[in-house]
Amino acid sequence: VVHEAAPSCLPDLTDQELHVTDQQITSYGFGRNLRLLTASDYKAVFGQAEFKVSCAQFLILAIRHDNVNPRLGLVIAKKNVRLAVQRNRVKRLSRESFRHHQHLLNGLDIVILARKGLTTMDNAAIVQLLEKLWQDLVRRRDRQVAHQVTNQSNK
Repeated sequence: VVHEAAPSCLPDLTDQELHVTDQQITSYGFGRNLRLLTASDYKAVFGQAEFKVSCAQFLILAIRHDNVNPRLGLVIAKKNVRLAVQRNRVKRLSRESFRHHQHLLNGLDIVILARKGLTTMDNAAIVQLLEKLWQDLVRRRDRQVAHQVTNQSNK
């Protein structure tokens, strides 16, 4: 039996049409540069939290830093989320949500703390809740930056 090659589904593109600029490519990775890695990174956020956003299930703390990339740390305590499967699910959903919103969170070190009540929520509800919390965090950061610019221009 001889199989014929299927015709290409892709149109023939010239080199010029394939050219993509750096601004058109958005990376949604979660490399080491996007994580809080050391205890001192976490201590800085806990000790000097400039922004706090919360709900019944999450507390998000954040500080500004000079690095362009936002960085994320997760604290999912066994006391609040008993089963390892559930803790891993919360971490996975939190990281995924952070990756999709990282372009909005530039210049922030962020720690997400899980509270009780997460285990009863489904994935869609957790993602929706994190979406709202990211928007609140960005709004607070932008409000503070605008306030500081106003104060500096009045001096």
